[in-house]
Amino acid sequence: MPEPKPVSVKVPGKVPAPEKAPMESRATVLEVKGLKKYFPIRKGFLRKVVGQVRAVDDVSFSILEGETLGLVGESGCGKTTTARCIMRALDPTGGEILYHGTDGAVTDLAAVPEHEMRPLRRDIQMIFQDPYGSLNPRMKIQDLLGESLMISGGMKNREARYQRVAELLRLVGLRPEYMKRFPHAFSGGQRQRIVIARALALNPRLVVADEPVSALDVSVQAQVLNLMMRLQEELHLTYLFVAHDLSVVRHICDRVAVMYVGKVVEVAPTDALYSTPKHPYTAALMSTIPVADPRQRAAMTPLEGDVPSPANPPSGCYFHPRCPHATEICGKEQPELREWAPGHLVRCHHAAELSLEGIPEPAMVEPAES
Repeated sequence: MPEPKPVSVKVPGKVPAPEKAPMESRATVLEVKGLKKYFPIRKGFLRKVVGQVRAVDDVSFSILEGETLGLVGESGCGKTTTARCIMRALDPTGGEILYHGTDGAVTDLAAVPEHEMRPLRRDIQMIFQDPYGSLNPRMKIQDLLGESLMISGGMKNREARYQRVAELLRLVGLRPEYMKRFPHAFSGGQRQRIVIARALALNPRLVVADEPVSALDVSVQAQVLNLMMRLQEELHLTYLFVAHDLSVVRHICDRVAVMYVGKVVEVAPTDALYSTPKHPYTAALMSTIPVADPRQRAAMTPLEGDVPSPANPPSGCYFHPRCPHATEICGKEQPELREWAPGHLVRCHHAAELSLEGIPEPAMVEPAES
């Protein structure tokens, strides 16, 4: 089934956002401070705890109003676990997740009892990675989208719910009559549009997008990314964008946080991170981005060894066994996340000394318009 062109409509209660304000003048929506999530390792007949998997280990970052923060890293580095802790799909082991409401109230999501999370989930919604597995195949689209409107939105009238579902489908570029179909009748790109529509049903402020385009074809990825950027501009949304594809991240994100073995090793504005990375792991990731111009062949930075186990991480800097710039101090002391330049944080003992190669702007290819 061909992808229809998106239709732009206004959502009741939402005002289209003006041009983005400078970072310094924006309010903070979410602050994550020292977030930890450990999973116990149990062995024996009595299931005794013999160790812990440090999936997320002292993660800190903030997200500003109207911006997109990218969370990147290799598979298993703790990106999705961090996102699920923010949504309280997983209970954090430690740390704070401070949500700043529009009324000025600050709520620690890590400490809120489960029964008090329901009203907060109206403001914070999630887009899941798998558009096939995140939709109930036994339910029609009108019921999949209408369920949250009835349970969390208090919309008991069926006709009012279906009218809202039609608005949501138009918003993501689908025809209203599609609401009477089951998920199997749609392509992967259309299903992900439906997942996005469901996330927007309650007019959230913050959307946590967990690898929202990784399961889609490249051409469909471009359409979904452009849709998300248009919705952000129209509805003044704030995104936490979890991904491993650095080309996608550069296209959509304002700032990027890089994770390695459960820790954030670098946070910077997107342009600064890609042009002048200051952590050796970030530079190694950048070297893996395919270069579209054959005249600009980027040399990959090979990393020796394997990614350490979060159940038994190395002493000192977690990256030092694979780092070509490691010295004696790297194996002894864990570096702190320090500010190297305004807005540019890095967890490395030698950040000031290193001159690492980034990715030039011409190497990136802009996705086609949807």
